[in-house]
Amino acid sequence: MSSSILPRMTTLRACFVSLALAFAAAPHGASAQELKIGLSSSPVAVDPHFFNNDAVSALCSHIYEPLVAIDADGKLAPALAVSWRTVNDTTWEFKLRKGVKFHDGSDFTADDVIFSLERPATIANSPSSFTTYTKSIVAKKVVDPLTIQLTTAAPAPLLPNDLTRIFIVSRKAAEKATTDDFNQGKVEGGTGPFKLVKFSKGENLQLARFDGYWGNKAAWSSVTLKFLPNDPARMAALLSSDVQLIENVQANLVSQFKSNKDLNVFEKMSNRYMFLYTDHRDTSPFVTDKAGKPLDKNPLKDARVREAISKLIDRNTLTEKVLDKLGVPNANPAPPGMFGHNPNLKPDALDIAGAKKLLAEAGYPDGFGITIFGPNDRFINDEQVLQAIGQMLTRGGIVTKVQTQPMATYIPKAAKKELGFGLLGWGVGGGEPSSPLRGVLATTDKDKGLGASNWSSYSNPKFDATLVEALSTIDDKKREKLFQDAAEIAIKNDHAIIPLYNQVATWASRKGIRYTPRPDEATLAQFVQPE
Repeated sequence: MSSSILPRMTTLRACFVSLALAFAAAPHGASAQELKIGLSSSPVAVDPHFFNNDAVSALCSHIYEPLVAIDADGKLAPALAVSWRTVNDTTWEFKLRKGVKFHDGSDFTADDVIFSLERPATIANSPSSFTTYTKSIVAKKVVDPLTIQLTTAAPAPLLPNDLTRIFIVSRKAAEKATTDDFNQGKVEGGTGPFKLVKFSKGENLQLARFDGYWGNKAAWSSVTLKFLPNDPARMAALLSSDVQLIENVQANLVSQFKSNKDLNVFEKMSNRYMFLYTDHRDTSPFVTDKAGKPLDKNPLKDARVREAISKLIDRNTLTEKVLDKLGVPNANPAPPGMFGHNPNLKPDALDIAGAKKLLAEAGYPDGFGITIFGPNDRFINDEQVLQAIGQMLTRGGIVTKVQTQPMATYIPKAAKKELGFGLLGWGVGGGEPSSPLRGVLATTDKDKGLGASNWSSYSNPKFDATLVEALSTIDDKKREKLFQDAAEIAIKNDHAIIPLYNQVATWASRKGIRYTPRPDEATLAQFVQPE
């Protein structure tokens, strides 16, 4: 592999060797009651219904809780609901936890659940709406203060999975609150293990332990989540004990951190599915001829061009070199072992000759020009990955410019379809692949809660029909086959998106601190324990 495909991959290595030695004996700096964590992203809000984004949801998970949780193994677990069952094919009943208090001291009841299920539809300008998970519900019935029944238009076997994404807030505290009110700490509407003290956008989130919490009390009386998207700054913060735990260890430093006697390193295969979304509109911004002149026709609309792009990407180089082995090539929304995994979906092998043949067949024998977009502070070595992909595509005749920006800037533009071609990662939670299939690939239909993050404008009626049937199929075997078929239609046949890999999530802590790693990559202070 050419060294030019590894921009900045080794420039910091020597610096951190000396830095690690310099700080090896540094004191921990905080008492056992105080915890400081360095996060690799800078979430835009702490309104739990504003933005369907994993970084925001992880932040909110300290303050708010859903009815059904996802545990550290990616399985469904009781949270504010202690049990759930089907009453009939279209009705689910949830028994709510008794004795739960909101942070303002008020009681948690079924009425708060109804309010929380309805609130996402009232949020204006959401970059990615939570209505994806609530639109199937057509009726809500309070049986008693701690029992609620939810009726769906069609059988909805995945409703408990969907409800892992919906945080419950107090109607009393939040009914008239705006997203800004949440961000400013004016809403004491959560039931979680921590209360919000202060949210400083772009800087940190300060939390205090909620001593009235119904579950196991957190080990820390106060927590500060520092937003440190710059990799060197985050590493330095850990090595100097400015923080006791960080997420997303800089890839080329994982082995060094493992050998440092003053640090612990934790790893887990992530369920985050990394891919490129591609513009399916008739014309696309930032697609030109090789001289930079806009094209009247969008090459990305042709499946042969999308397949060619996929064949130009060397996924083994990305995962082995650019990610320093913190990635595994994968073409499946559902990783191996997960319900809905389709063994027929395999990553395209590097095939430059085959890619050029496809481009010629599509009418672009000399290629074209394109700009690829993405974040530079959200995923493992995201900017380096994009630079490497840009060089791979250019080598195959698609002259590629790379533009990266902070996630907080990138997401609103991509959600408005201002960009057209870029990098995205989607956590496949709940033990099955419905979330990315309906969020990213389904034809956008706000009334049905479909395609809320379909930034590519992809639309295939056959895919939609297969997915919708899967979402209402009770029989597990039939539903799994339908999920597999839907993924095959969109990804293998249409190359609607270009799958890349699954990340390997990493955390590092000072000695004396342990963390339970999670496949959803969430960093949650309530699961940080002193040794």
